[in-house]
Amino acid sequence: MFLLMAAIAEHAAPRASLRTDALLAELRALIARHARPDETTAIDGVLLSAAARPGEPRASTSGTVMAVIAQGAKRLAIGDRVYDYGPGEYLVASVDLPITGHYTRASTDEPALGFGLILRPSAIASLALDADTAPASRPPRRARPAAPSGIGVAEASPEFLDAVVRLVRLLESPADRDILAPMIEREILWRLINGPLSQSVRQIGLADSSLTHMSRAVRWITQHYDKPFRVEELARSCGMSTSAFHRTFHAVTALSPIQFQKQIRLQKSRLLLLTGADDVATVGYRVGYDSTSQFSREYRRQFGLPPGRDAARLRAGAGPA
Repeated sequence: MFLLMAAIAEHAAPRASLRTDALLAELRALIARHARPDETTAIDGVLLSAAARPGEPRASTSGTVMAVIAQGAKRLAIGDRVYDYGPGEYLVASVDLPITGHYTRASTDEPALGFGLILRPSAIASLALDADTAPASRPPRRARPAAPSGIGVAEASPEFLDAVVRLVRLLESPADRDILAPMIEREILWRLINGPLSQSVRQIGLADSSLTHMSRAVRWITQHYDKPFRVEELARSCGMSTSAFHRTFHAVTALSPIQFQKQIRLQKSRLLLLTGADDVATVGYRVGYDSTSQFSREYRRQFGLPPGRDAARLRAGAGPA
């Protein structure tokens, strides 16, 4: 019996691989036809991207999103964590985090092609609730798990890719789009909450999950990035002890709360420098630095050039690195 099962599994593996290859080929063709410069599509929450060159790492925020690479490769980094993913792999960002990212493999002949789906907590909560009330799918009760990382990468199954392809196909079927797109999005979310990154995805939809508490803290720091704050007070607002808050925040974001605030400050300062409205000292003060020398030192460590020189390069049209 064991040998028979092994033979069946061995035979099924190549078929799954062939199906994955065919789905990725169709996804590549669809993205190449429909990708826009701003990455938006006619389906709410669906993003398509195409890049003809690798480019340099750019600072941005991740959003709460699932992304699939159909061609090429991409790298994201936050803190000391680096995430690489390529064709047939997907990334889930379950918290809006300050990241640096870029395509590492892209060319004019073979551009990097990607699909993205914005993850809405309400849609995930509804599906998770339906799944957990079904007796056959209800998981055994366990102790509450530790907070998952805010970003994860996994291999996409053929079933998952099939749903993604069918959703993108609807860009070519306007008459069916409004009715079928929500159904297929729900199927994709179902694959996600039953896949390798299920813990992260499920917690997006839970009002009292550790990720939700951290999302609230991240949102507060992002909105008040230019103001000093006490970690103890932020921990208390999340109903956590200071030590537990520190531990959970770092597990999710790969940064301490103060490091996170610094990342946001430096990203905001770069955007202000790009406009050219203020000098370096004023920009540093606006984002929360009392010391111009400290601002210049941390800016150079983050972006490789002191703010004045980087600002001149940005305004000359080189674009942010």
